[in-house]
Amino acid sequence: MVAAMNGSDILDSRYSWLRLLITLLIAMIGNVGMWAVIIIMPDVQAEFGVARADASLPYTLTMVGFALGNLITGRIVDRFGITTALICSALAIAFGYVLAGVSTSVIMLAAVQFIIGFGTAASFGPLIADISHWFIKRRGIAVAVAASGNYLSGAIWPILLSGILADYGWRSVYYVLAALTVALMVPLALMLKRRIPEAASVHADTMSRTNARAVSFSPRTLQWLLALAGIGCCVAMSMPQVHIVSLCSDLGYGPAVGAEMLSLMLMGGVVSRLISGLIADRLGGVMTLLIGSTLQCIALFLYLPFDGLASLYVVSLVFGLSQGGIVPSYAIIVREYLPAKEAGARVGLVIMSTIVGMALGGWMSGWIYDVTGSYQAAFLNGIAFNFLNIGIMGLILVKSRNRAQRAAIA
Repeated sequence: MVAAMNGSDILDSRYSWLRLLITLLIAMIGNVGMWAVIIIMPDVQAEFGVARADASLPYTLTMVGFALGNLITGRIVDRFGITTALICSALAIAFGYVLAGVSTSVIMLAAVQFIIGFGTAASFGPLIADISHWFIKRRGIAVAVAASGNYLSGAIWPILLSGILADYGWRSVYYVLAALTVALMVPLALMLKRRIPEAASVHADTMSRTNARAVSFSPRTLQWLLALAGIGCCVAMSMPQVHIVSLCSDLGYGPAVGAEMLSLMLMGGVVSRLISGLIADRLGGVMTLLIGSTLQCIALFLYLPFDGLASLYVVSLVFGLSQGGIVPSYAIIVREYLPAKEAGARVGLVIMSTIVGMALGGWMSGWIYDVTGSYQAAFLNGIAFNFLNIGIMGLILVKSRNRAQRAAIA
């Protein structure tokens, strides 16, 4: 039955939903590396006797690799398909885990984390771009589900790995992840070998060109505006996500409590992503992103007056529920307004910018902490960058509406 489908018949089909399930499983496995480096940060700082900014460097290099990987791997997916990209990434990630386990300095660990981040990228932007080809009517929720694999990975794995971390140390955590990545990702990747039929791709591309006429910006200008907005929102987003474990350690609650808050935050992010996907199917990606960014800014303000244990749990959940749908919305906007045949590269570039924001924000927050002795100024820095994102998305929304109104009058 599936083999007989062609053209638009396969979009939003039963096979599409099966493919989405496989995509979600891959994302949950392939994204572990960017969260594991966060939960080991206090142990790494203690073992190597370095400052907080230096201990944040492995995370920063992870995100730099993740950013470049999203851009480069997206082009590979457009040409060779997602399966080839995923298998290569699984091998690169496993190799990186093994090298990280024998690291003798923070600098070496950071360099190896670049490899892990680069390999991890295939399980985010390129994977989201791939699944977006298989949906039109339900593209918003499909992209949200695929993107939720990243947060589910961060919500589940820190808890699963905490016992190994406590009993055997952070190096053993990485050895276990090396084995699991190859054993699980490669077979799942082989299940995605099927390529989207040409007729279905043409149908989706026609829809994108129709939507593009409602925007006042050229495709290049729109893409770079989205990239700048991505940096802004994710510098803000990185403060709680990257430093919540260290913040809890500073307050005397311990890294285990911080890992629980991170998991709670990311589970809230999963809920937020799914709800945002449903909203995007009704209101579109731009409005969905603007709503999420505004809520994220409000949640960041809540971290300023509260540092009690119970209040931090609540605020972390609120933050997760606020911001989870932001990053997937960029992929939806790209697919709504830009050519389908370039989806991998264009989604990769915009997603890369959000990761640059995460990397920059993760390092900036550590540096601000070292200079000021607290995270208060770091939260204010995140809020300022969040306003940049809100301004850009508001501009795109206004220009889109003005263009649509002029077209209706004409």
